[in-house]
Amino acid sequence: MELGSLDFLKQQDLPAGALYMVATPIGNLGDITLRALHVLNAMDGIACEDTRHSAALLQQFGIHKKCLALHAHNELGGAQTVIQRLGNHERWAYISDAGTPGVSDPGARLVDEVQKAGFRVIPIPGASAVSCAISASGSVMLHSDGQFQFLGFWPHKTKEREALLEDICNSKKTSIFFESPHHIRETLLLLANALEKERPVFICRELTKKFEQLVSIQAQEISSFVEHAESLKGEFIILVAGRQANSDEPPEHASLIRWANAMDPYLGSKEIAAVLSQALGLAKKDAYQIALEAKTNKRGE
Repeated sequence: MELGSLDFLKQQDLPAGALYMVATPIGNLGDITLRALHVLNAMDGIACEDTRHSAALLQQFGIHKKCLALHAHNELGGAQTVIQRLGNHERWAYISDAGTPGVSDPGARLVDEVQKAGFRVIPIPGASAVSCAISASGSVMLHSDGQFQFLGFWPHKTKEREALLEDICNSKKTSIFFESPHHIRETLLLLANALEKERPVFICRELTKKFEQLVSIQAQEISSFVEHAESLKGEFIILVAGRQANSDEPPEHASLIRWANAMDPYLGSKEIAAVLSQALGLAKKDAYQIALEAKTNKRGE
């Protein structure tokens, strides 16, 4: 199939003087999109996280363009080179080693500099390990009502790791993060010790690749998984379901303020506190503080 024969691609608007952020496969070359191939073929140049890695991808699809190395260590300088080219009315694309640029990969600084210089940035969507994992996670996302937080790569400095672990344990959203094969065993065991026993966990290894593995377990089963795993090699993405609120758990502060604001036009602080205390089980002192805070916020508007 020749791309040039597809009418819907011919109709694509590809303005000059613009940067195209192009998603590439995360492992399986078949995941490249027709639009990505069309855009890359139309570029005057392509900035790459690693030109050697990207050269193999581009050659696979018969794309021959001048490439510029633009990675985490030269992103600001590389951005200025791209901006100069855009100023000459050229079209440039940026591709990372795998997946969508700017998602735990370089690209965000480049986009920021290009936008500040007054040039357009056009996203070309495609493969993403995050959305790929979410789509197959089932109960993990159901457990969190479809809400999630993406945390990037798991940190390995003790304080950062402890803070992140506490956040994951307390969050009501599904927490999603990347981990390397060098630290996956240690990280999984940390989760096993910190999470409630029945907390759903989804472990994805080598997504879209030949040895892809998807495992849905509970936190209490993590240790057994680590002990009996045939392989812990490859790239991992982990999903941890959000914490379930107990039925007797008091509402969050912001929710209490909304309750108090709703009653403010009709009741005084003491009456509001009495309603909050009786209806929601708050201590009278805490309920009165919420009522006062709502009154103060109202006066400050």
